[in-house]
Amino acid sequence: MKNIVLFAIGIFLIACGKKPETSLPTVGPITESIYASGVLKTTDQYQAFVTVNGIVNEVLVQEGDSVHIGSPLLTITNETQRFSAENAALAANFNDLSANQGKLDEAKLVIETAKNKFRVDSSLYYRQKNLWNQQIGTKVDFELKELAYQTSRSNYLSAIQKYKDLKRALEFSSSQSKKNLQISTNQAQDFILRSKTNGIVYSILKSKGEIVTPQTPIAVIGNFRDFVLELQVDENDILRVQKGQKVVVTLDSYKKQVFEAKVTKLSEIMNERSKSFLVEAKFTKAPPKLFPNITFEANILLSQKDKVILVPRNFLKNDSIITLASGEERVVKIGLKDFQKAEVLSGLKATDEIVKPK
Repeated sequence: MKNIVLFAIGIFLIACGKKPETSLPTVGPITESIYASGVLKTTDQYQAFVTVNGIVNEVLVQEGDSVHIGSPLLTITNETQRFSAENAALAANFNDLSANQGKLDEAKLVIETAKNKFRVDSSLYYRQKNLWNQQIGTKVDFELKELAYQTSRSNYLSAIQKYKDLKRALEFSSSQSKKNLQISTNQAQDFILRSKTNGIVYSILKSKGEIVTPQTPIAVIGNFRDFVLELQVDENDILRVQKGQKVVVTLDSYKKQVFEAKVTKLSEIMNERSKSFLVEAKFTKAPPKLFPNITFEANILLSQKDKVILVPRNFLKNDSIITLASGEERVVKIGLKDFQKAEVLSGLKATDEIVKPK
């Protein structure tokens, strides 16, 4: 039993006395970069939405079809809209000015009749007035002729005004009905979904008979000749990103291959959910074939140096202290850093053996 205890103690002492990991600084190049992941999009890629509620009546394109601005993608039917369009057409026909010309002709006939009556009563009135001025005839005869004259004049003027009012009302109803028909016709265009760009149909998300709303994506369309890299950059790194910086890109579709791009656009607003900024880049050296919405990983290159003293980052304490093999802890000045290495600007020579901290 005593021998077993001594053996265990010996093993423990050997373990405690295990030599720490050491290393020598190396001299070589280092590149500082910002890591970002993202999604590949085509230029002008967008999800197509309708602006009305309805049911898909007919899908006019297939996935992979080329489309142009204004090309119809699908049609939507809506019974309420159909009835509204039919009512608008009926109202436009009913209120058309030419269809109501008979009413205007009747009003003109009333004017002509009133005018002739006024002409006769006017002549009789002035004749009786002249006789009355010559003290011929009775006052009753004069007053009757005067009353008939005034009544005829009023009826004549009233007929003219009624004609004007009728014409104005008919013209207003005709104009209003035509505008309502035009509005209904324009609204009918909302039931035809059209492409907003020249490109290719990447995806059709709805089929015939399905219900759609303005919140429902219908299709994905984009320019298949030009692609944009959409990178999500952490808010802590965004201030170091600038247009024109080189981007190194890797894609799962192209194993063990690296492609180059350049930063072309930086978003001015942060995504509050992901705490990141959208940064766009375009390939300067692109793969031979690409597809939208595939994911990638990238490094935005900030700066690069050659022939500098490098140490493993896991040999640093607090990113500023190095432990020498002699046990001395030395404060060093650190420059560029990548995921594995750090540049030492001062405080260490390439021949100094260093120890990995516990």
